[in-house]
Amino acid sequence: MSENSTMDRIDRQIVRELQQDARIPMRDLAEIVGVAASTCSERIRRLRSRGLITGFHADVDLAALGRSVQAMVFAQIRPLTRALIGRFHEEALAMPEVMAVFVLAGGDDFLLHVGVGDVAQLHGFLVDKLSSRKEIVQFRSSIIFSHGEKRALEDLTP
Repeated sequence: MSENSTMDRIDRQIVRELQQDARIPMRDLAEIVGVAASTCSERIRRLRSRGLITGFHADVDLAALGRSVQAMVFAQIRPLTRALIGRFHEEALAMPEVMAVFVLAGGDDFLLHVGVGDVAQLHGFLVDKLSSRKEIVQFRSSIIFSHGEKRALEDLTP
């Protein structure tokens, strides 16, 4: 097991609490995990430097940002080369409608998580931005009605 994946009980508690609320005051977090605030702060610094905590973010209301319609778009590209995979990945992320890009193995090469204002904008994205790309040989989309997300992932190491 690498040093980056080794966490003790306190580290696990810190990570779990920060996943629930990254803005928790240090004093409160330290009290929950049973250490001094300075110790808690140092542990967070070490978890970040080791790459176990990669950042902090804010959850936002997508509808309030004008993205009330979300979809998953599966795409196949050809020729399937490292250069084309890398270029499409970067260019897809640069599209304002795309919120996440996944490179896949199997029948599809990419999965794009797209957020737009309405179904007409989704149609425009698919027709104007995807079907016009010569490297895309096929794509299909699924509108997301709802989704759930775990707020805190558990460490799977024993």
